[in-house]
Amino acid sequence: MKFLKKAVFFLYRKLFALCGRTVKKDHRLIMFESFLGRQYSDNPRALYEYMSIAHPEYTLVWSADRNSAHVFEEADVPYIKRFSLSWMIQMNKATLWITNSRLPLWIPKPHGTTYLQTWHGTPLKKLGTDIETVHMPGTDTRSYRRNFTKEASKWDYLISPNRYSSDIFRRAFGFGGEMLETGYPRNDFLFSASDAGTTDNIKKVLGLPTDRKIILYAPTWRDDSFHGRGRYRFDLQFDVEKMQRELGGEYIIILRMHYLVSENLDIKQYNGFLYDFSKHGDIRDLYVISDMLVTDYSSVFFDYANLRRPMIFYTYDIDQYRDKLRGFYFDFERLAPGPLVQTTDALIREIKHPDTDRFETGEFRERFTSLEDGNASQRVMEDVVCHLKKKIV
Repeated sequence: MKFLKKAVFFLYRKLFALCGRTVKKDHRLIMFESFLGRQYSDNPRALYEYMSIAHPEYTLVWSADRNSAHVFEEADVPYIKRFSLSWMIQMNKATLWITNSRLPLWIPKPHGTTYLQTWHGTPLKKLGTDIETVHMPGTDTRSYRRNFTKEASKWDYLISPNRYSSDIFRRAFGFGGEMLETGYPRNDFLFSASDAGTTDNIKKVLGLPTDRKIILYAPTWRDDSFHGRGRYRFDLQFDVEKMQRELGGEYIIILRMHYLVSENLDIKQYNGFLYDFSKHGDIRDLYVISDMLVTDYSSVFFDYANLRRPMIFYTYDIDQYRDKLRGFYFDFERLAPGPLVQTTDALIREIKHPDTDRFETGEFRERFTSLEDGNASQRVMEDVVCHLKKKIV
């Protein structure tokens, strides 16, 4: 059976490359993918929504992991199952690929296809070739760096949310294509949908109470805590019972784990206080309904800063994460737009008495969010559409 799987995969790779040389291009077809085909979300979703309205002449299709097809059916968007024969043909016919994470290294970019990589966050923790020692399963430091830069060499465009990120992306990805320093398309939603009517409707759809404040807890993953390649562990590191006793009358907590975390958290005993929305389609809904963000080293805080709401950083393992796992690009403890805490008691204190001055730091906003104005999707796609039209003249 193992030999048969290898043979089928080998044949599929050969057919993909052959299609790239023989399939006729469709200059109106764009393929979208978010987080390995598992989500209808993030920057690709924002660009899809913009193109649906501004450029209806294009055919827009999503690449969907076969276990996540229901996500795209529920969203009522066209999709093709990843790695199917139809997907192979459409990927080779497409004039443009848009994705927010790396495609498998074996996939060749067909002649005539433009590849727009949106990526998925402003970097705090080190990326790509800047990682000194890789702790992820299934690879080593040299291979990881080589494979990352090889994949990045296929990208024609890379979106950057700010100048700070542009400089890092160039170096860490070994990127030599065109940088679109526009702000992040996914943050356009934060400017258009944070009104009371929209947020009340989202709460209703999600089945959340409207008489309590909402804390969004969105931590990142740990490179060295895993079940296997691409499947990472995560356990809640605060005292949930104590949090419920102290905060349950006024707050609820909604959880959003990183897309690489494979845990199914058992929170049944905390019904009515903890809600797990790790599988919810797009974190943007959770941003706009929450009154406060609790995170750690996740890039979510750069996006959430656009809402100008309190943020708390629960960094119980900061020494390990900063000094051994990843390392940071800047002095996080000084520039973080909110207090850093390491215990449940300290976390509770900060939730009850948020530091409203800390998250309004001008230095942070100027460096990381100055381009965000609700129009990033337009800036990105008008540049790219202009390029696509020039190709067929």
